[in-house]
Amino acid sequence: MFIHWFPGHMTKAIRMMSEEMKVVDSVIYVLDARAPQSCINPAFDEVIGNKPRLYVLNKADMVSQKEVIKWVDKFRRQGYKCIYSNSISKADAPVIVKNLLELNEDLIERYSRKGVNKTVRAMVIGVPNCGKSTLINSLVREKKTVTGNRPGVTRGKQWVAIGAYIELLDSPGVLYPDFKDQEKAMRLALIGSVKEDVVDCAELAIEALKYFIKEHPEELLNRYKLDEVKENALEVMEDIGRKRGVIMRGGELDYERIAKIIISDFRKGYLGKFPLESADA
Repeated sequence: MFIHWFPGHMTKAIRMMSEEMKVVDSVIYVLDARAPQSCINPAFDEVIGNKPRLYVLNKADMVSQKEVIKWVDKFRRQGYKCIYSNSISKADAPVIVKNLLELNEDLIERYSRKGVNKTVRAMVIGVPNCGKSTLINSLVREKKTVTGNRPGVTRGKQWVAIGAYIELLDSPGVLYPDFKDQEKAMRLALIGSVKEDVVDCAELAIEALKYFIKEHPEELLNRYKLDEVKENALEVMEDIGRKRGVIMRGGELDYERIAKIIISDFRKGYLGKFPLESADA
């Protein structure tokens, strides 16, 4: 399976982001904690330029704290400010605000010396479905942006005020213009950043199973009550289908339904709290 999805509105979004970056002081770069490296979009580097960035490893509740901290440390060693968050919980909002203000400390101080309270303007960016809008909503403590559990919901330009001196600009989720690394594309598809109608669910489930067979076979045993975890991903998929009774008329397995069960179980965290890529790599 070859994954490629870069609809026209993403090209428009990149242009909008480039234009708005002129009036932005810094960037909040939201990454899905289940696949942080794959969520780094090379197309953003030119757009951001030398603006300071705050990486937020979002959906951190979907990954063990030990693994999240490894990723935070990795980004910090690279010289970036980085924190983790579960944007569904409003408890992390003060931490995000604190780090954003620290990121713009020099700018705020420069204005303060002139007797001016500087309003910090930050653009929130990320790949589709990484939780940007939900994160903003947790900061404003009420819904002011459009959210959805599918990629491609946010399209237009939306400024929201966070207190008296912070303004955030939500932006549409944007994928890579060119998926040269199909392993990254697979990870993005698994976390829901690629529209399902451009992905073969059965093949995607096979890729997920390959990962769990190699790294966490015990999770497959426990979740699906399997007798054993075979080396062949297709055979494991068939065993799961039989255990769950996902059988069509005539006694044939319904591979599409089995695939959706596996993908859904991963996305809901039923297969354990593991990132799809290691910070040690």
